[in-house]
Amino acid sequence: MCGIIGYVGDREIVPILVEGLRKLEYRGYDSAGICVLDSGVLKAVKKEGKISELEKEESLRWISGKAGIAHTRWATHGKPDEINAHPHFDCENKIAIVHNGIIENYQALKKILIKEGHTIKSETDSEIIAHLIEKFYEGDLEEAVTKALELIEGAYGLAVLSSKEEKIIAAKKGSPLVIGIGDDEMFVASDVSPILGYTNKIIYLSDGEIAIIAKDRYLIKNLDGKKIDKEVHEIEGSIKEIEKGNFKHFMIKEIFEQPDVIESTIRGRIKGNRIKLNLDIDPKKIKRIILIACGTSWHSALIGKYIIEKYAGIPCEVDYASEFRYRNPLINEDDLVIAISQSGETADTIAALKEAKGKGAKALGIVNVVGSTISREVDSGIYLHAGPETGVASTKAFTSQVIALLMFSLFIRQEKGEEVDKVIFEEMGKLPGKIRKVLESSKKIREIAIMFKDKNNFLYFGRGINFPVALEGALKLKEISYIHAEGYPAAEMKHGPIALIDKNMPVVFLATKSPLSSKTLSNMEEVYARGGKIISIANEPTPEIQKFSEEMITVPETIEELSPIINVISLQLLAYHIADLKGLDVDKPRNLAKSVTVE
Repeated sequence: MCGIIGYVGDREIVPILVEGLRKLEYRGYDSAGICVLDSGVLKAVKKEGKISELEKEESLRWISGKAGIAHTRWATHGKPDEINAHPHFDCENKIAIVHNGIIENYQALKKILIKEGHTIKSETDSEIIAHLIEKFYEGDLEEAVTKALELIEGAYGLAVLSSKEEKIIAAKKGSPLVIGIGDDEMFVASDVSPILGYTNKIIYLSDGEIAIIAKDRYLIKNLDGKKIDKEVHEIEGSIKEIEKGNFKHFMIKEIFEQPDVIESTIRGRIKGNRIKLNLDIDPKKIKRIILIACGTSWHSALIGKYIIEKYAGIPCEVDYASEFRYRNPLINEDDLVIAISQSGETADTIAALKEAKGKGAKALGIVNVVGSTISREVDSGIYLHAGPETGVASTKAFTSQVIALLMFSLFIRQEKGEEVDKVIFEEMGKLPGKIRKVLESSKKIREIAIMFKDKNNFLYFGRGINFPVALEGALKLKEISYIHAEGYPAAEMKHGPIALIDKNMPVVFLATKSPLSSKTLSNMEEVYARGGKIISIANEPTPEIQKFSEEMITVPETIEELSPIINVISLQLLAYHIADLKGLDVDKPRNLAKSVTVE
């Protein structure tokens, strides 16, 4: 959520900033703005709504300069409008800031600043930063920013521009920020996507660091003023990897990428029916595993619990990261905490991870973004190698998380000296081909979507390892179609949800083969008897399933541990087609953000 792009160099600056904002649209936003240092004057344009509205502003054509910052805002303090949009300014329009994160003590700081004569124009917490910098500015922007940050409590990814200095000051605490190093030009951004078209040389800022960026140089310090030598990462890949190609939306592109993604996640990690993972842990010393995650990643963690306890033989708990750190969790030194996050920047997951580490737990990460905060905080981890995921509703990250959790479980099992059935490896090898079979059903699933797109409610039921898939299927539908949907363990239907069943209620059943198949059929019969309209996900059209189903989606059979990956893809497609048929913005659903970097 919220996006930052800044540039110092000799190129025409407005197109760079606007295009940079476009690359950050996936993060979710409700207003946008830019500010450019033009002949010693800070000139800004801000608009509520999409970047396309910002581009329509005639005044943009008359702005030029060598340094500028821009922002997409996702409202946290104050409604989305031009006044609350970033950049924000001091009283004299000499200092401009763009900010991601939340300033927790802004109300107290605001009272002090107003008492000192500052005029606060917006409802935001962010504007306070500009006025604090103004308060301390005596000709040295770096010093003023440092003094302002000493008073701030909360999280920030910050870029600051002054009318008197042709440079940008950037700072990070709890909200991601990267520096791009070009030839006589420099960039700062929330992530690498706006930068990759210009340079692949990236520096990841850590919490408590400040970067001073001019067109031909940069300097990174801590808040005490000590210079820090940072590693420069050369990012593989290009901007083409995050373009839609021939697909209508990023989401459907990413759904169809999943066969290749699974191959990429597995590649090099299975050799001779053995798992090869470079993890800094001793499996024999782990007494308990705690998985912490949010949203879709939490659903993959629930599947992980089934797999870990079955194969690793270690007790496993799953926690919402947002709740974990507020319940004074009991942590021991023989606990392993695994943080799961696509972006590696999820604020709640980072905070929960730090809480666990502070209490002595060993920490491992499962993330997709190389160099992200979680990847730097953990002792070791597993990169997903899923490639950029641009659609706000996660798809390929979920399936790659599940396969990563399976590999982790098998790794623990083999390191404990226990045998792993070779059938598992055989089925993992067949998985990409079976996913392609599911994708071939996209046209049929769209026909089903036409029948149900105008319904107001859905229920999703699953048993055992596929209960979390029911949760994930319901979440996908909610996220992008705005249809109310809930997922349940099928056996829990009798404890409440059955009251909702009537002829107007679509019910999705995960009815693929499992040890609980007979139980699932009984639950389907209960829904059928009450007139519910069943959409079943099944391996084959058995007479019983056909009898109870209004519609059926057939998927290939696999071992139980891999069935969530096969099954969820059909649910991703169903959600996508319903949302697309409703004419909704599938990639940027309302009120949601790709990377949730505030609590």
